[in-house]
Amino acid sequence: MLDDYFKDKIPEFNINNSLFVARPGLPFILGLVLACLIAFFFDWNCLLVIFFLLLLFTVAFFRDPRRDPPPIGFGLSPADGQIIRVDRGATCPITLAKTIKVSVFMNVFNVHVNRVPCDARLEGQMYFAGKFFNASFDKSSTQNERNALILNDDQNRQIVMIQIAGLIARRIVSWVKPGQSLTRGQRFGLIRFGSRVDLYLPPEAEIMVGLGQKVYAGWSPIWRFPN
Repeated sequence: MLDDYFKDKIPEFNINNSLFVARPGLPFILGLVLACLIAFFFDWNCLLVIFFLLLLFTVAFFRDPRRDPPPIGFGLSPADGQIIRVDRGATCPITLAKTIKVSVFMNVFNVHVNRVPCDARLEGQMYFAGKFFNASFDKSSTQNERNALILNDDQNRQIVMIQIAGLIARRIVSWVKPGQSLTRGQRFGLIRFGSRVDLYLPPEAEIMVGLGQKVYAGWSPIWRFPN
């Protein structure tokens, strides 16, 4: 039934999903629009082409399509990208609890707006300054710049979600604060220019994805709990 529900439904390309641009991208976009106008005014054709291509890339990078979470009881992906790790014996670096770790890697062509995977209360948030290794490396989980969010779902199960900066990412953005009640599919932040999001789930979670699978924030199922 689950396969039938998601068959041919890729939200990124659904014509009914209005396409927006994330607010943190507006200064970049407006700056490039201005650069294009100046190059056009002064007949700097080569620069005009360069600025226009950069403008197209920037609009694409900061795109923020509407996502309506599917009405089925499972935890959703917090990011667009590819599953690069499923570790059923991982220790959460924040709580030190034994968990299941699921990592989603975002390349520069993915949507970079992150979304809340389940209805939950944000119990804590911690930012760590760090380095900028390739986000696909294991050491990026503990050594890169990152932002950790500790969630408690409606059954008081703890879920930790960590935004990790990547090789060329230089800015993690979070729009939520501890104490907030968050809704499944709600936008909570983004990471500029490529990176990854790690999920640390309770050991009893049933994982619904495999390595190499493409997932979409606020749409693709990642886990569910028995009963």
